[in-house]
Amino acid sequence: MAPKLLITRKLPPDVEARAAKSFHIQTNRNDALPDQASTITSAVGHDAILATVTDRLDATTIAQLPDSIKIIASFSVGTDHIDLAAAKARGIVVTNTPDVLTDATADIALLLLLGAARGAASGMSAIRDNTWANWAPTGMLGISLTGKRLGILGMGRIGQAVAKRARAFGMHIHYHNHRAVNGIDNATFHPTLESLLDVSDFFSINCASTSETRGIINAAALAQLPRGAIVINTARGDIINDDALIAALQSGHLAAIGLDVFNNEPRIDPRYRTLPNAFLLPHLGSATLETRNAMGFRALDNLDDFFAGRPPRDRVV
Repeated sequence: MAPKLLITRKLPPDVEARAAKSFHIQTNRNDALPDQASTITSAVGHDAILATVTDRLDATTIAQLPDSIKIIASFSVGTDHIDLAAAKARGIVVTNTPDVLTDATADIALLLLLGAARGAASGMSAIRDNTWANWAPTGMLGISLTGKRLGILGMGRIGQAVAKRARAFGMHIHYHNHRAVNGIDNATFHPTLESLLDVSDFFSINCASTSETRGIINAAALAQLPRGAIVINTARGDIINDDALIAALQSGHLAAIGLDVFNNEPRIDPRYRTLPNAFLLPHLGSATLETRNAMGFRALDNLDDFFAGRPPRDRVV
């Protein structure tokens, strides 16, 4: 018999169609956001879960999953929504979907850079609210990317893709990573975050959310950025301290911010909505049809490998 697969959210039609060819699937037709209790209940009788970043699979939840669950295939690169140690303790394999969303997320990072630097949020509001009175030589002045220093926190696949795109705008690339990355031309490695912050006219967050990085962009870190810097985030919201970021923006220390991810999304800090120099997007990093299809197919590849007795390509645990 085909394995039984619980798909926790509504996925693109082509992904669900492919899943149905290999598995007996239970889908979420109305795409209601499952809570932890419903995930546990729905998992009964299934062999695998295809989960997304909205599923909070913490230690308590994983401890209550039925013994039949052998693998969790996450529809994401990040796995911070899954307690990996708890999964490992129960012998549950966890996989993710790297590579396939790199370009889409890097594109959004450049959209945030441009949108924040050029005051796109205020400009769009002026059009929509019909408050644009006239063109003026000193009106709505933004900041050029050309010749500016871009600091990248986390030089993995996405960080490198952001650097490649930023170079096309004439930006100078600096980065901080666990170690220098071989094969990256025309980029300056900084062994410490503090050193990177000192030279970042623009600062792009592209690292994973871990115990080491959560809250790392706090008041002290933001104070080290040059006055008038711009911060963007396409990684995870919990890397930034909201109070500190908002205070730095309100004080004028930061010129603007561009965010695609937030703490407690979609219930974001309401103060963000009041900031005219905040360019905000609702977690669109991987949101192209091509990318979401590729993510789903990658997750299914991992599931196919597992149930065929092959090592899953993207095994995390």
